[in-house]
Amino acid sequence: MSETIPIEDLFEDIIAKSMRGRHVTEAELSEKSGEDPDILRRLCRGEFCDETALQSVAKALQLDPAALTMAASKVWRPRSVSMVGLEIFNTPYRDMRVNAFLVFDPETKQGACFDTGTDCSILTKKAAELGVTIEKIFLTHTHNDHIADLDRLKSECSSADVYSNKDEPWPDTITFMQGDAFSVGNLKISTMTTSGHSVGGTTYFIKGLERPIAVVGDAMFAGSMGGGMVSFADAWRNNRDKILTLPEETVICPGHGPMSSVGEEKRNNPFFAGEFR
Repeated sequence: MSETIPIEDLFEDIIAKSMRGRHVTEAELSEKSGEDPDILRRLCRGEFCDETALQSVAKALQLDPAALTMAASKVWRPRSVSMVGLEIFNTPYRDMRVNAFLVFDPETKQGACFDTGTDCSILTKKAAELGVTIEKIFLTHTHNDHIADLDRLKSECSSADVYSNKDEPWPDTITFMQGDAFSVGNLKISTMTTSGHSVGGTTYFIKGLERPIAVVGDAMFAGSMGGGMVSFADAWRNNRDKILTLPEETVICPGHGPMSSVGEEKRNNPFFAGEFR
């Protein structure tokens, strides 16, 4: 299903997030990049009108010019991910879509949910079809689109424990600290606080399947990152230092858009590609 999910952020979204995060206005960006204000205005509104100007803008915003050009040209999307033990569920929320994930041990059929999306019924139905028992529910963060159907999921999985980060606790959940670890069947789940988009945004690193998995919430998207609603600097640093230092084959399971991998993001994400070349 992941291959049918569109890329979350267009190149103009990437520019806008970097401008907001670095507190740069259009007028300041024109001065920093040396580009004509009219051309800059067109780029900021999603018109890929001048590749040289786009690359100047990228440098001025500390984005990787080659990766931003690929985003504007729409020539890259992450390779499709299909793996036993990992299911993605993409549901509508207002004018966007949001992901939830089911991760399970294929041997023991013990599983965990990560977020709920806006309709958990497709997740619980799939779990039932696979014979998977949902033992734990983990929240990446508590923005409404990610926990919109939590009450129903808790009702349908009444024996499952629900977990949230102590820095962003949710009522009637068990809170944990960064570094706390969990087991689901033979799967091992470790926790990292990847704040910045939210106060206690959490990345769950899961080992025990064909490839390791990082469920990252809105910390990172395929070819982009979540908005630094709390702190852009913290969000960027946590992504670079915590998520992108995981093994390259690690599957990145984001809150929006298709799944990706650490290796692909290190090469193709305009926010980070320059850090790893």
